[in-house]
Amino acid sequence: MSDDFLPEIEIRADQAEAIARGLFAVARADGGVHEREAAMISEFFNSTTDHASHLASLERQPVLEPAHLAALLPSPELRQLFIKSALLLAYVDGKYAPNEQKQIEAYATACQIDLAALTNLEAAVKDYLLGHLSHLKNVDGVVAVAKGLER
Repeated sequence: MSDDFLPEIEIRADQAEAIARGLFAVARADGGVHEREAAMISEFFNSTTDHASHLASLERQPVLEPAHLAALLPSPELRQLFIKSALLLAYVDGKYAPNEQKQIEAYATACQIDLAALTNLEAAVKDYLLGHLSHLKNVDGVVAVAKGLER
């Protein structure tokens, strides 16, 4: 897949923390942080900061308010990176739950990403995920996964 989907962006430590806290909020929205969600957040945080031991304390913090997240992510690139990451996280446990959707929509609104743009980002995330399956010979399996990406 193209590097355009998740471009290299410089992220400060406070921005990485904000993104991780936002991702934890999305993960908790459907009842708790699943193992795959925790692994994805950990991988993101460890690749963007030297404060790996700080991740557990971020998980215990209260939900990061959408306006606060938007203030910590001032550029459109950072905001889109967060929303794409949140959408990927929502799909990582196999189900994009309604409560996850509501949390992502609240963050998107605060980040000045309108519903049309969010819909486009959701489609891009699905394309990205399906693109990683396109080499598989089990067409029926790929079709089943594609249907599973519907909300």
